[in-house]
Amino acid sequence: MSTPLHALHAAGQSIWLDYIDRTMLHDGELVRRLRDDALTGMTSNPTIFEKALAQGTAYDAQLKDAAGERSAWAWFELVETDDVRAACDIFRPVYDRTKGGDGYVSIEVSPGAAHDATATVAEAHRLWKTVARPNVMIKVPGTPEGCLALRRLIADGINVNVTLLFAVEAHDRVIEAYLSGLEDRAAAGGDLSSIASVASFFVSRVDSEVDKRLEKIGTPAAQALLGTAAVANAKLAYALFGQRFAGARWAALAAKGARVQRPLWASTGTKNPAYSDVKYVESLVGPDTVNTLPPATLDAFRDHGTVARTVDANVAEARAQLAALAAVGIDLRAVTDQLLVEGLASFQKSFDTLIAGLEAKATALGRKVVPAKG
Repeated sequence: MSTPLHALHAAGQSIWLDYIDRTMLHDGELVRRLRDDALTGMTSNPTIFEKALAQGTAYDAQLKDAAGERSAWAWFELVETDDVRAACDIFRPVYDRTKGGDGYVSIEVSPGAAHDATATVAEAHRLWKTVARPNVMIKVPGTPEGCLALRRLIADGINVNVTLLFAVEAHDRVIEAYLSGLEDRAAAGGDLSSIASVASFFVSRVDSEVDKRLEKIGTPAAQALLGTAAVANAKLAYALFGQRFAGARWAALAAKGARVQRPLWASTGTKNPAYSDVKYVESLVGPDTVNTLPPATLDAFRDHGTVARTVDANVAEARAQLAALAAVGIDLRAVTDQLLVEGLASFQKSFDTLIAGLEAKATALGRKVVPAKG
């Protein structure tokens, strides 16, 4: 079988599905997608689980039959870790075939720990131990505290997906934390070859916010820059990736078996109907990258996506576009700072909604929901 998705994979970009639910794990759909859609990984987040748990019935039997009393949070972790473990098992052949280079499934720490490195590390260790699969990745937010946690988790040998990256400067801090964690692990005599990490750099949300500000400015110069910020920003993140994973420092780690921390393009579903529904896939194709696609975007790319190496093309033009945005009054740093705050708040809201819905569902199923500890 040959589709645009297979061509994308052949171009060096891993295709991960930004979606998970219990039905697709057990009815053969996910296994089929590995073959038909060249899938090599999967990401989950609280919004995805919130919809599946609150609106569906696929989890009712487990909630009804599981032994013991739990808090709503503990009920969530029970079903979430079961799903992620099952997905890890489906992707295990990819992990084995690539010798740990791919085949990962992500599970997220609570957004409530976003500004607490110690709590993030503790929760990451618990999730890592509970899922108990070598191809699970623990998602931590790309906050300064998240970077501290990243360094410690890499040193401990835990795979990490750093999420909610919007700024190139934040990406630089994440890479530094990853390299330092590898060095810490090497100094302690640990194995570097078994660790993998990705840096999830968000794309379409940048255009959504910048375009709103450009429309408000309203000048011809501002109008001409609509839809340019997100891809330009991501291309500079990829250029940074190339710079940081080169030179003597990286060579010393690579010699010990370390892997690069691949950029993962997140938020790649097109939000503005005026833009191509595959804009944020076609514009960022290149080696050593991941694109995590929501189902609708994956289907669109399978149908009419085109593949060419674009992620490192016209980088000078990308820099010029960002300079032009600054010239018309767009403060990209303010934009990315705002997007991080909004992203954390959105995930927290999804967790809160999920927990409230799960508590109501468990009660309706006759299960006692005990108060959460702490």
